[in-house]
Amino acid sequence: MHDTNNGMERLLAIMARLRDPRRGCSWDLQQDFASIAPYTIEEAYEVADAIDRGDLPALCDELGDLLLQVVFHARMAEEQGAFAFGDVVDAISGKMLRRHPHVFGDVPAVDADAVSRDWEAIKQQERAAAGATDTSALAGIARGLPEWQRAVKLQKRAARVGFDWPGPAPVIDKLHEEIDEVRAEFDAVAADPADPQAQARLEEEIGDLLFVAANLARHAKVDVGAALRRANHKFERRFRAMETLARADGVRLDDLPLDAQDLYWHRVKDAETGSGER
Repeated sequence: MHDTNNGMERLLAIMARLRDPRRGCSWDLQQDFASIAPYTIEEAYEVADAIDRGDLPALCDELGDLLLQVVFHARMAEEQGAFAFGDVVDAISGKMLRRHPHVFGDVPAVDADAVSRDWEAIKQQERAAAGATDTSALAGIARGLPEWQRAVKLQKRAARVGFDWPGPAPVIDKLHEEIDEVRAEFDAVAADPADPQAQARLEEEIGDLLFVAANLARHAKVDVGAALRRANHKFERRFRAMETLARADGVRLDDLPLDAQDLYWHRVKDAETGSGER
């Protein structure tokens, strides 16, 4: 194993050099928190992708890229006199100690559900101690999260105070209801395409449909992001296979009508599943 302390010191020194006004990198020097934030989000998703693929060498590489983002932000904050990397480490270490009293304190050992409830209670106490005035059960959910992830967090918080469907069956009923409402708004847009309110209502109803779909995934204990990633991977795999079959037949997909393209889709799907279902 490598010396972690020396490795971190080296990485911090590299970032300091990159941000040196006289000898640093012109690109790194132009960056600020806002310009780096999209890269931070992207690197987190690349970590998730490596995990999803079960690629541990890639995970090691992607975790390094994500760590660099932390170091980058900390370096810019240090230049402004706000905080340094050491403060980030101290903050997270203190937080972990506070939020695991059953490990580092004298609280009796509990199951995972109780740990999760205690975690949220401690977070609320921390927000109150910091002077937060928002006492809602929904307080503290970051607005920068991907909206599907924020939807699930909102639903979980509401469920903690009892505002939740009793099980998946009524959520499925609600999903059908939302689909009917989306159909109605599509009809309204078709009847008057120039009506901006009709388009706005359609957007709202599609949003409701997606929110309920996320709720259904939560009740099924299915991670929405992981499920969607798998669906994306499946679609990409099958579409690429369609293109391969078409090339083998001496044609291009974009030269074919939809019904002919659909035949290729069914060939690929049948080859994967032995089913004629779409």
